Amino acid sequence: MATLHCQKCRTPLRIDSSLEDLNPASFKILADAAPALEPKAPDAPRSAAARERRQQYDEVSKDAGPPMQKRTVSSSQRAGTKMTPDMSFIMLSESQIAPADHEEAIRTPSQKKASSKKSESLSVPNGDEGSYSQQMETVVRLFEILSSRSDIDHPICSECTEIVLDGLQKRQAGVIRERDAYVEFLKKAQDDVPTDEERTKIKRDLEDAQQREKTALKELEVLEAEKSKLEDDIAALDAEAEELDEEEERFWQERNAFTADLTAFQQERDSLQTQLAHDTKLLESLQRTNVYNDTFAIGHDGLFGTINGLRLGRLPEHPVEWPEINAAWGQALLLLAVVAEKLNYKFKDYKLVPVGSTSKIVKYDPKQQSSDGKPKGTVLELFSSGNLSLGLGLFHGKIDEAMVAFLDCLRQLGEHVSQISAAGGDSNVTKLPYTIHKDKIESTSIRVGNLGANPEWTKACKFTLTCCKFLLAHASHLDDSKPSR
Repeated sequence: MATLHCQKCRTPLRIDSSLEDLNPASFKILADAAPALEPKAPDAPRSAAARERRQQYDEVSKDAGPPMQKRTVSSSQRAGTKMTPDMSFIMLSESQIAPADHEEAIRTPSQKKASSKKSESLSVPNGDEGSYSQQMETVVRLFEILSSRSDIDHPICSECTEIVLDGLQKRQAGVIRERDAYVEFLKKAQDDVPTDEERTKIKRDLEDAQQREKTALKELEVLEAEKSKLEDDIAALDAEAEELDEEEERFWQERNAFTADLTAFQQERDSLQTQLAHDTKLLESLQRTNVYNDTFAIGHDGLFGTINGLRLGRLPEHPVEWPEINAAWGQALLLLAVVAEKLNYKFKDYKLVPVGSTSKIVKYDPKQQSSDGKPKGTVLELFSSGNLSLGLGLFHGKIDEAMVAFLDCLRQLGEHVSQISAAGGDSNVTKLPYTIHKDKIESTSIRVGNLGANPEWTKACKFTLTCCKFLLAHASHLDDSKPSR
């Protein structure tokens, strides 16, 4: 028994009961209901040879009959061969089906009745196998007719039918859009058709354009004559340009030589300017250098006054060694001697002997005369070994007298500076920062005392160094105020 398959998915199909007992009239109605495909008009030949071949083909095929094409499968093949999903469906053309339709149409009523009875016997499960095959062949022929009149192979299942309908709907939508586009284009083309007035205007514009063309041609002739003349002028200018190029080359050679000489002079000038700037900076640095401040660096270390890093004074919690104190007094005495020499001042009744840690001050007594008639001098030692003297009371008597003499010399030099400042017409008379009276500076005694670790003495030493720094700054200021030569 033959089985029909879907021509899309090759799924076995179950024929509807309405197609089992299909009489000739129903067959014809179903066959005629299928739309016939209109042949597509051939494209017009593009070349002469193609037109000639087309004309020859039309003459040969003018009296030809309809083409015979049969795509069918025999009953034995359908009955004896089992159809597989990869088998394709065979289509029949309309020309093959027409004779069969004609035979069906000319049958007598008795023959039709017999055929009807025969087809009825096919529907019975226990009927004749040949009648059932004839019924299936009729159904197959119907599907072949439908397939030949459309681009869809029949039969197809309901699922594939939905897919085909969906595709046809999409194609229909695309065709509708294309039709609308053509309609819109046709409307625009019809709207762009010029009117008689526009044609007249275009003709008039064309005549004007032709007249302008003639005028332009005349102007072109004139311009060509001018161009010929300009070409002659350009040739003359080219010759002149070549001469100028040669002259320019000579100029650049001379300029390059001059630039080389100028660069050499500029380099020499820059070298001299650099050397001058360096020497100027060095001179300014030397001018800013204060020899006195570099030689005598006076500062403080907590409660101690320092000179060149040497502490001057003693405290119970910081017992400074006497060699350091002696060296500090030696530096202070040297400072006082240098400043006095700078100011051309000679101390009254005193002579300073700065010899480092064993410096001395010679004190002259005008009332006592020596054998040579000069005032008799007493040497005051500005240092101490730290040993207790006599074991009683006066432990540091010698250095106390020397420090008192140092204060007196400091006072004399301060008064001399004040006199010079007042004589120079300075509104602010230069004075020592602390007042000195006998053995006291700013009401603080310069004497060491019995124990040698007196905070008051340390404070007085700090005040003393401050006054020394003041005199040192004054001497430096005198150097800065001198006009440079």
